[in-house]
Amino acid sequence: VFSLCACGSSGGSGESLTFATGSESGTYYAFGSVLAQYVSNNTDIKITAVVGNGSQANVEDLDSGAVQLGFCQSDVMSYAYSGTNLFAESGAVDSFSVAAALYMEQVQIVTTNPDIKTVEDLKGKTVSIGALGSGVYFNAVDVLGVYGIDAEKDITPVYQSFGDSAESLKDGKIDAAFIVAGAPTTAITDLATASSVYLVSIDDEHMDTLLASSPYYARSTISADTYGTPDDVQTVAVAAVVLVRDDVSADAVYKFVSTIFENSGSIQHGKAEELSVEFGSCITAVPYHPGAAKYFAEKGIEVATK
Repeated sequence: VFSLCACGSSGGSGESLTFATGSESGTYYAFGSVLAQYVSNNTDIKITAVVGNGSQANVEDLDSGAVQLGFCQSDVMSYAYSGTNLFAESGAVDSFSVAAALYMEQVQIVTTNPDIKTVEDLKGKTVSIGALGSGVYFNAVDVLGVYGIDAEKDITPVYQSFGDSAESLKDGKIDAAFIVAGAPTTAITDLATASSVYLVSIDDEHMDTLLASSPYYARSTISADTYGTPDDVQTVAVAAVVLVRDDVSADAVYKFVSTIFENSGSIQHGKAEELSVEFGSCITAVPYHPGAAKYFAEKGIEVATK
């Protein structure tokens, strides 16, 4: 249990925080580990990045107090706060706030079969739709749904992590996989070294339907040079958000957020190039932590707090 520290931003809080990321082959873990190290090295807060089991598990770990910081997809964060979808049975969770949105996570539909060119082509195929309880599962259901494809009936669903999905594609055990992570994603980059990789686009008509029915998505393009695919790919993306327990001190959260955004040029990870205070403060579905709000206010941006 953390005592609320009343010290100002110049005082030393010296808190130790645990940061739940994602699987070792995903962007959350790689980027989260770099951020934790950078903040630990440049402030008096010690942050330890640990492997996480997906957005839902990270919210549950935040709620239980097992961790103090956690990565989460913006859609799953909204489900948790409102008690819908993944959290319909367990109920709403409101013990957390937003620290910042960091980058966009693309819904990547990956295959090694050049004959799978459209989402419709997934019908009747064996498709990994994410680990059970992951945000990926709901992203897959959303995307397949606008094409009239039932994720449980019209495909043979497999529930795998990014790394396992890549292995299964490599071994020919599945035809395609949904991977939701910032591109380039380690699992897909590794797969592309062993096989020809293709990404499936969402066409304009179905894109418009999806954005109208699920406004937490944004249109996104993955350029051909990302994985060496034949063409640029059109898909949707959600925001990768860092959540924080409400009982972490404002001082610690201010230091975490300000250190990341003020030093983005020094942080050694590709996703650091996407950091911006405008995007960082774009979340509206869940309030921000007071420590984060203080930093954004210094930048002239007002965000909602509890």
